[in-house]
Amino acid sequence: MHQDISLLANLAIALMVAFAGGLLARRIGLPTIVGYLLAGMAIGPFTPGFVGDVEDISQLAEIGVIFLMFGVGLHFSLKDLWAVRQVALPGAILQMTIATALGFALSQVWGWNPLSGLILGLSISIASTVVLLRGLMDNGLLSTSAGRIAVGWLVLEDLATVLILVLLPIIFGGQGEQSFLSGTFSLLKAALFVVVMLFIGRRLLPKLLDIIASTRSRELFILAAVAIALGTAFGAAAFFDVSLALGAFLAGVVLSESQFSHQIGDDVLPFRETFAVIFFVSVGMIVNPLYLWANAAQVLTLTALIVLGKAFFTQLLGFMLPASGRTMLIVAAGLSQIGEFSFILGKAGMRLGLLSQDQYSLILAGSLLSIMVNPLMFRSIKPIERLMQRLSPRLWERFDSHPLQPADLALPKEGHVVVVGYGRVGQHIVTVLERLGIPRLVVEIDSGRAAEFNARGVPTLFGDAANSDVLIHAGLERARALVVTLPDETATEMVVAAARKIAPNLPIIARAATTKGVGRLLNLGAHDVIHPELEGGLEVMRHTLLCLGYPATQVQGYTDAVRRDEYDTSVSSPAEHQALDQMVRAARGIEIAWRLVGERSPIVGQSLAEANIRARTGASVIALIRDQQLIANPKSSTIFRPGDLLGLIGESDQIAAAEQLLADTPAPALALAEERTV
Repeated sequence: MHQDISLLANLAIALMVAFAGGLLARRIGLPTIVGYLLAGMAIGPFTPGFVGDVEDISQLAEIGVIFLMFGVGLHFSLKDLWAVRQVALPGAILQMTIATALGFALSQVWGWNPLSGLILGLSISIASTVVLLRGLMDNGLLSTSAGRIAVGWLVLEDLATVLILVLLPIIFGGQGEQSFLSGTFSLLKAALFVVVMLFIGRRLLPKLLDIIASTRSRELFILAAVAIALGTAFGAAAFFDVSLALGAFLAGVVLSESQFSHQIGDDVLPFRETFAVIFFVSVGMIVNPLYLWANAAQVLTLTALIVLGKAFFTQLLGFMLPASGRTMLIVAAGLSQIGEFSFILGKAGMRLGLLSQDQYSLILAGSLLSIMVNPLMFRSIKPIERLMQRLSPRLWERFDSHPLQPADLALPKEGHVVVVGYGRVGQHIVTVLERLGIPRLVVEIDSGRAAEFNARGVPTLFGDAANSDVLIHAGLERARALVVTLPDETATEMVVAAARKIAPNLPIIARAATTKGVGRLLNLGAHDVIHPELEGGLEVMRHTLLCLGYPATQVQGYTDAVRRDEYDTSVSSPAEHQALDQMVRAARGIEIAWRLVGERSPIVGQSLAEANIRARTGASVIALIRDQQLIANPKSSTIFRPGDLLGLIGESDQIAAAEQLLADTPAPALALAEERTV
């Protein structure tokens, strides 16, 4: 019996063409969203070749909307919004109002009806969260105060969009005498749903996750997170007649304060990214290229309004808002595009009969072009800033009346160590570097942790080092080393490969998860690759050999040889054979040690010849460290000082005798010690 696999076929082809489009877009320096939209156009009904089922893919796209909104809610933070409220709150309200008015005015010039013009204005007033975050990450701006203001600004726009999506069907969905009553009833049901989620869901859902976490089953935890996102969205639509987007958003908000919020975000991320791609493909499928070509003047006009108009008026708000000139330039660049929320709003307008298919295609075209141009807007920030300072210093001084926060200027410029990933290993490395006074810079993908590190004084760039241009802003060309502690080996390989291209001579220390990964990372350009599990085995072996009396230097030589041989413990390389032979031939009991010269040591003020350490203890002085400088084989005329660190070679009892001599209260018997040789 033939089985209908049309849904599977549409999903597979949509993902394949999206992959090809996204890869092509990335290769030429454009956001991957552009590639996904073009991929949708390629399999849409308006282009030759395979035609995907719009209905099937649209159903899958709804899952993408749910996960997008769930992610927005999951990262929603009243604390972060409150910190930037003085700029973000009035800025978002004014900017959305101005953009909506401009879009409405343009629609009236084109002869649209007022309701269609209102939907157009609202659609162009909302920027894409995905594009903004990617732009800020790629330019190393997300962890700055300007980046936080831009994100807070956009979160407020997202919240306004959620409210608009709730109100649109209530206001425009009914006809006749009962429309007002049904609208009021729908609004009451939406309010009831919000109350249920914030007061009941906030208590029940985190407890449910506690129970699931106690089972120690990773797959059950992931299934619970996905089920909460989809189940809440479905329940909101089925029982409260509110949008899937609102249900998913509130599910994320409820879980945002849970102790598992970071883990949920990580677990749901693959689902969100995959189905968000399907969403963008579904949007591209309903774009008619012939219509766009026939209406090129309208497309270019709308794009200019989105890119230049929004940027210009957003920047003008800088004269009214308590933000620096550079901050407003960054916000203006980030908001000069439209994306997923504009698509969702446009689709809602089409379902309600407020927009035609051609009008929606125009919005999609404006989105596509504005996303393509957006990277250029970020690159123009510094040139525009310099141009404004040069053309009108007084105007710039007024525009820039609120200077940048000191935290924005704290990133190290040179001589620093870049640490990618701030788990337990990365935290230990950063702590040690801090104690040694070495500048360090952390690259972290989790926004919550990145903000926390910055608050604690740890310079941090927020971004995915494996999937963005954030490494370009880490100053790798001027860094002393790069340490990659990511547990994901594929991500580590991508970071190492990218870093090697940016800084060919940079020392790279990377963490591997598999034995084969060690070889791959070395081939990609890592200088040292650490395999935690095999490193533990080496440490056990090292302690075993030390307990058996083998010299520490010989044992260290062998373990280093095993590391160089990619943790091959079969003793196959010449270096390993040589290290083992040296241990076999080494005299048992010989030890090399470093000992400190005490303040009241009897050898202070004496020369090496006068102290006669070898004759008195049997240990020989082979090196000296003074003022952080190593002196190998010091001369007999070298005068000892308090704080000198002496390198001694000898048997264990000889080293112990020398240690007593160098201490503040040496034993009297040492003066009578007989000379011994090594």
